[in-house]
Amino acid sequence: MKKEEKLKRLLVFNRNMGIAHLVQGIFMLFAALTFTKIAEYKPTIVSHFLTYDHTLGKLVNIQKDVFTLPFGILVASFLLLSAIFHFVVSSKKYQNKYLAGLKNNINRFRWYEYALSSSIMIVLIAVLFGVYDISTLILIFGLNAMMNLFGLLMEKENDLSNKVDWQAFIFGSIAGFLPWIIIVMHAFGNSVTAPWFVYAIFASYLVFFNCFAINMILQYKKVGKWQDYLYGERAYIILSLVAKTILAWLVLFGVMQP
Repeated sequence: MKKEEKLKRLLVFNRNMGIAHLVQGIFMLFAALTFTKIAEYKPTIVSHFLTYDHTLGKLVNIQKDVFTLPFGILVASFLLLSAIFHFVVSSKKYQNKYLAGLKNNINRFRWYEYALSSSIMIVLIAVLFGVYDISTLILIFGLNAMMNLFGLLMEKENDLSNKVDWQAFIFGSIAGFLPWIIIVMHAFGNSVTAPWFVYAIFASYLVFFNCFAINMILQYKKVGKWQDYLYGERAYIILSLVAKTILAWLVLFGVMQP
């Protein structure tokens, strides 16, 4: 198949994936607003700070409630974000820019979308394991976003026809690994057993988290069909849909448990 034909098919593929994300996102939003158990699941996000206790005569750590997290709505948001970006890249206004990038082995739209949607996803996973401190959640979001921006840098600095510089990939992997240290500490560092769906979410997202990195490695190692950048692009799109779908439905069924 000629490259131009592959590019046209990718536009159609993006529209279809946008619809798949949109339908699920609308349903999740509806569930978050109408299903009692989902609507009521709003973990309290807290902040910690030091204050001087005159009675004790020393600094003490104080916890303060900041806000309640609309968990169900945020689950819908990462699906809707993906839908928006799929429709944007396939729109008449931006499709030429998208296709021009693909011809140069780069997709800026992908990495900006991942920096938002996957960062929301990992924050929600952290909350499920009991990470409620707002400072920690901001750092988790930021590190995950930086990981994806390093992915963009990896594509900007490398051409599949030349020798690959892996520095951006390595630095991005370090940034992406750090939030998982926090999550694992909360998941397995206490005596409380979390519900089954929490560990299912943890395992499924961790698997897909690594699949994105593997897809990039296969692209730049030019393994089999991945010699064609567009094959890797299609793989990214499929991985994104499957990862977000599995996580969203696991959360839905999990929160609905007795």
